Amino acid sequence: MKYAKKDAKAYARETMRGIWAAALNPFDETLALNEAGLRSNIRHWIDDLGIKGLFIAGKQGEFWSMSLDERKRNMTIAVEECGDKAGTIMSISDQNVETVLDLGRHAQDCGADYVVVHAPMLSFCHDRDEVLYNYYKYLCDRLDIGIAMWSHPDSGYLMEPETCARIAELPNIMAIKYSVPREMYARLTKMVGDKILVSTSAEPEWLDNIEELGWQLYLCSSPPYQLQTKNDLRMQEYTELAFAGKFDAARRVRDSLDPVRHAIQSTKPGGKPTAHGKYWQELLGQVGGRVRHPMLELTEAEKAATSAAFEDSGLQL
Repeated sequence: MKYAKKDAKAYARETMRGIWAAALNPFDETLALNEAGLRSNIRHWIDDLGIKGLFIAGKQGEFWSMSLDERKRNMTIAVEECGDKAGTIMSISDQNVETVLDLGRHAQDCGADYVVVHAPMLSFCHDRDEVLYNYYKYLCDRLDIGIAMWSHPDSGYLMEPETCARIAELPNIMAIKYSVPREMYARLTKMVGDKILVSTSAEPEWLDNIEELGWQLYLCSSPPYQLQTKNDLRMQEYTELAFAGKFDAARRVRDSLDPVRHAIQSTKPGGKPTAHGKYWQELLGQVGGRVRHPMLELTEAEKAATSAAFEDSGLQL
């Protein structure tokens, strides 16, 4: 561990700054984890794109399709490749709390910086505040590593800002990935102040959140390595301009990426987001690979449409 449990909030505020990306996991033709491909992608993201940290084994990484040993191996590889060049936050999310703790202990032991735990599915439960507080407290009492909350619609509900603010008082809760409407995350930001870092994965809102909410962290999804190349770092550029208070210039750079955003969104089949993301990676020269069940692969026609949009997007390879 790089910090004491009681210092998790302060350490996160010091070290979690800028753009953190959620890693897609490359699976080969046999559907095994392509370790060499993952290492290659991580080095590109850090060395060429300047990404400050990686969110590992999350929804983008198809964690639900992976065995416990695979998820642990995923974490270890990321720590090895990131070294002291970039931070790591490991998704230890699972419906079984003992699995969450097992993954959390592995994250601590392998040298991860932080972990993130999504709100559990709560069948038949409509009064959730006390349930959620005790769930995160149970984890905080048993893990020393900094823990980020994670609320998203896939849980079947959204954690209320008041609930999140209460959980934020726990000693090693240091952040939240809050995939909710802007009104909710803006309200939580004002409620918690400097206690924890608040972020969301919506890249088009990132600049506005720096300017209007004082955010320092983009946590996190795939745009940092899908909107950028070694020779085209416009997301990084507009981020640095915004941090410097040059918001008009930052906005011009951000808006120049609209053709790329449109190329991605207009060709992404509603039922195949992961396969589309991996194919876009391949067009960029990264390692994409196959998806695991229940996700579906792109058809050749869908690949052709995506490739054509990519060529017209204006990204500089």
